Amino acid sequence: MKAEAGSGGEAASLAARRVHMVRRFGAPPSRVYRCWTVPEELIRWFPQRVEGSLAVGTRSTLVFPDQRVWWDVTVVESDRRFEFRWPWLPGEGWETTVSVRLEPAGYGTLLTLTDGPFDLRVPGVLDAYAEALEGWAEALAWLRGVVDFSSDLRTRPY
Repeated sequence: MKAEAGSGGEAASLAARRVHMVRRFGAPPSRVYRCWTVPEELIRWFPQRVEGSLAVGTRSTLVFPDQRVWWDVTVVESDRRFEFRWPWLPGEGWETTVSVRLEPAGYGTLLTLTDGPFDLRVPGVLDAYAEALEGWAEALAWLRGVVDFSSDLRTRPY
């Protein structure tokens, strides 16, 4: 099931949730952008391996120690924006769109990440939303470790 905005009124708006996180990095937007769009940089902080390219219109597979997840890259704006769709739930029963926006902030970068929508009325989507909140908070900390400190902060073997 693809996540789509509906005309369900107030009940639909109360059930739909998005992950929204803002983080500041000490590196310029070009450096943070490369960490999302270059497979060799992405594996330094997120998946164990990337199969495929991260170009618009392509489907790549991110390989983690315990799962394989596809990404459909939908938007690439150099040093400013990166978007992709990916699945949640067993059998890929729910998809969300992740948007990463980068803005210069002093000598560094302000990153804004959104992931959603998560329709909490759909069975299993509340758990996916909770997993997204926890997972993105952890992943953005790993990204900051690589970007700002050249350190891999992941506690699991990747």
